[in-house]
Amino acid sequence: MKEDTLKDTLKSGDTEEWLDLVFYRRMGYAWARLFARLGISPNTVTIISIILGVAAGVIFFFNNLWLNIVGIVLLIWADTYDSADGQLARMTGNFSRTGRILDGLAGEFWFISIYAAICLRLTPMWGIWIWLLAALTGYMHGKQAATADYLRNFHLLFVKSKAGSELDDSEKLAAAAAGLTWKNDFLEKAFMKFYIPYTRDQERWTPCLQALRRTMRERFGDEEIAPDFREDFRRTSRPMMKYTNILSFNTRAIALFISMLVGLPWLYFAFELTILNIILIYTLIKYEAICKRFDIRLRGDD
Repeated sequence: MKEDTLKDTLKSGDTEEWLDLVFYRRMGYAWARLFARLGISPNTVTIISIILGVAAGVIFFFNNLWLNIVGIVLLIWADTYDSADGQLARMTGNFSRTGRILDGLAGEFWFISIYAAICLRLTPMWGIWIWLLAALTGYMHGKQAATADYLRNFHLLFVKSKAGSELDDSEKLAAAAAGLTWKNDFLEKAFMKFYIPYTRDQERWTPCLQALRRTMRERFGDEEIAPDFREDFRRTSRPMMKYTNILSFNTRAIALFISMLVGLPWLYFAFELTILNIILIYTLIKYEAICKRFDIRLRGDD
């Protein structure tokens, strides 16, 4: 196996966040090299990260500073493994749609555990209201994370072409799922039941991006995107990647850690519902405007 460098295991310099570059990717790279030597698969690493993240959530139930610090350490550990699974996949070429779906679900499992722990912890004081607040926050959390993932993968289409992007299409997914059987492909078919609606939802939230995708298919088909168009879009899209990064894990994790350390877990919900929702709306409006402008340009070139 070729000895990959840290740079070889990154998705793209355009989409990597500074904290990931200085910490999580470096830790993930070290873990990935170890796992590669031990013959451990990326999906196994993902499952371990789920266990660690869920354990962190359970510990956040306790109103104890030192236990909460343990929970913070476990969640950071889980995220290093979440980084390592993708880096290991790029090292070994061991990619699969099941692995991508499982990797996406990992964070969902972490935060379901965290949300439940916070609600149980605060129920004596807040009653049912903390559960209602958590339900609304969790819904918007899902939208924020899904939007960030989708826009980053669309940007990667212009950085590394189709081979370097994990951008999916709900119609193609549905066609692929129709060819699976419950008997022979139970796990993948079960994942598809979740993943296809998830992808359709991402598409519904980005109508101008979808229009640009359709125009690109009509113009370029399965061929490479024209170099000048690709570079112009990449240059225009790149500044928006910092906002998609804010909507991902690191910023919300820092907010979570602070709220736990000061003993006010509800502050984390307030942060997601206010600051992150404002960033979500801004990002969608700006990115949709970019896609609309480039769609008009591409159709005008015909």
